[in-house]
Amino acid sequence: MVLPVLPAHAASTSPTLSSRMAGVKVAKTINYYPSNAGWSAMWTSFDPVAIDASLAVAASLGADNVRVILFPDAFGFPTPKAEYLERLRKFISIADSHGMTVKLTLFDWWAGYSEVSRSITWAQAILDPYKDDPRVLTVELKNEFQPDDAAAVAWAAQIIPAIRAVAPAMPLTLSVDGGTGATGMAKIKSALATTPLDYYDFHFYGNSERSLAEIRKAQAAVAPSPIVIGETGLSSGATSEGEQAAYLARVYRAAAEAGVGSVSPWTLNDFTEASIPGQSAVASIPAQYTFGLYRADGTAKLAASVVRSAWTTGTVPNSFLNLGFEAPANELTWKANQPTAGMGVVTTEMPRLGSYSLKFTGTTRTSAGLPSMRTSPITPVQAGYKWRAEAFARGYNATGITEISLSWFDATGKWLSESTSNRLPTGNTTWTKLVVETTAPAGAAAVQLHLKSADNTGTVYFDDVAIS
Repeated sequence: MVLPVLPAHAASTSPTLSSRMAGVKVAKTINYYPSNAGWSAMWTSFDPVAIDASLAVAASLGADNVRVILFPDAFGFPTPKAEYLERLRKFISIADSHGMTVKLTLFDWWAGYSEVSRSITWAQAILDPYKDDPRVLTVELKNEFQPDDAAAVAWAAQIIPAIRAVAPAMPLTLSVDGGTGATGMAKIKSALATTPLDYYDFHFYGNSERSLAEIRKAQAAVAPSPIVIGETGLSSGATSEGEQAAYLARVYRAAAEAGVGSVSPWTLNDFTEASIPGQSAVASIPAQYTFGLYRADGTAKLAASVVRSAWTTGTVPNSFLNLGFEAPANELTWKANQPTAGMGVVTTEMPRLGSYSLKFTGTTRTSAGLPSMRTSPITPVQAGYKWRAEAFARGYNATGITEISLSWFDATGKWLSESTSNRLPTGNTTWTKLVVETTAPAGAAAVQLHLKSADNTGTVYFDDVAIS
């Protein structure tokens, strides 16, 4: 076995379970695979130069921890190959050179739950060199564990004490997938009550507008044990780079409100074509290639700015919502509602401030409601809190109804009620402020801000929106 070369501070600063857990709770973790070598290809086509460059980028965002996933079939099972242990040692060394600790995820792409003894042999061989190494912060036993699999639960109940015997100061966790969520976390805690985990890893890919409610459900499912958000994000290819950024901004703000101090974006960079090995279930899904904070060519998306702001300042400003319509088209966070009755388009024709505004012309309505463009705030919604939204509107031969509104939803996404502003007069008007002030109703977990113009044979412009 190739033993790691420990940094100078390791010999005199052996971590404790308590000290590691303190780090886990606030870790600024980035999920990582190389852009051109995802999943197991990271190890079979190991490129330390590319990894070094990538982790330098992650560190520039403020990351202080990196999650890396290991594959028994690639590393050799049950005895890891010396070559792959050296690659792991090198990865940990590179991370350390950028001021980052490592989170190890074991047993991915693996379901040999009957092989308990061999699993223990493999895990102990991987972890023994790092049990007292401060460069390794924590261990996730298995990625997206399935708590309804009785064989998997029986296996975990034996693996946990075996790893604790080798590495008693190493925090252990399991993650659940986005669909299993809080319910799955509660099942894991119950099933492993006699061999408990140190914390729980929540992978959140749900509706970001309701993320505070979902995070609190996850916390309640395993209380008083702490949770981290080990994966979260949105594919910019399936939506837009603006909505991807807004999604992450909402999750960071909701996590802070809930007291969850560690949120880990999936993933650092987009993946190039054919970079995800074919045996992966996601290799044939185009959206899976564009979750990155950076494009495959290395250029930053708006999401990178969100994460940098969250990690370096602790705040995520509303400016990421593009409330003045000044951002590039691919960073638009506004979505069309009832588009068959008309859509707002960004234009340079009539800005109030800056160079752009939002234009409606020739709109009608549908049986389901009025056409609008909508977005949701970064600030999480809580019942009983006061809200104010405003926008400036200007009409030319305008007819019908022009207003703004706040639509409220509960934790399941069910519509609750609507709060509307004053209306823009018909005909020709100067820039007029439309304002709605209200209190979030009982049961509210999300809100949408709508800019509406219906039954309008003329033209209406919106600009300079604010919500708080």
